[in-house]
Amino acid sequence: MSVATLGYGDLPALLGRLTGDEKHSPSAHSTLDVLWVLYDRVLRVSPAFADDPARDRFLLSKGHGPMAYYAVLAAKGFIPVDELDRFGDFDSRLGYHPDHVLIPGVEISSGSLGHGLGLGVGMVLGLRALGLTQPRVVVLVGDAELDEASNHEAIHFAGARGLGALTAVVIDNHSRSYPLERGLGGLFEVAGWDVREVSGRDHAALQSALTATSRRRPSCVVAAVEPAR
Repeated sequence: MSVATLGYGDLPALLGRLTGDEKHSPSAHSTLDVLWVLYDRVLRVSPAFADDPARDRFLLSKGHGPMAYYAVLAAKGFIPVDELDRFGDFDSRLGYHPDHVLIPGVEISSGSLGHGLGLGVGMVLGLRALGLTQPRVVVLVGDAELDEASNHEAIHFAGARGLGALTAVVIDNHSRSYPLERGLGGLFEVAGWDVREVSGRDHAALQSALTATSRRRPSCVVAAVEPAR
């Protein structure tokens, strides 16, 4: 299977190559469409310039279910497709949480929920200090992950500082423990973020929401996905 010919339709076969008891399949499948749209239509990043300072950055805060992430990285040529067969092996680079040191294209090591948005804020500030104002930093989080208080600190700080280079994508599969009176979008909106709510399976709507960003305020895209049954 040539990387140059891989598309969205190849993802089920790629996912099928990742086996074992630690796949977190529901988490992976809930993120698959968002990840594909980001890497196929939105992010300015590729294997050819994975270390370019001017690249966009993607942070998988929802790192405990990296199966879909690995499949998309393989489809886009960051890692060999055959490497998916060794997911979780003792000497494999593809662990149950993604590792920034081992895997090309992975910006952060993640899996412990609640860290991604804070790291995204710090990354935007670091890029700004280096005079790099064009790269975007996109952080993917889960709705239940927002129960972690560290996210709320990052949300309010980013809104108050007007970190327009920051985008949060929230996968809403109704797994939160605590209801929000104004919904997930309201959590970001009251902190000064631009908010768009779309279907997490609608590629055109996702692309539109992810590209209609403001450089004056951070952006949040709430991607609704039906929970696995």
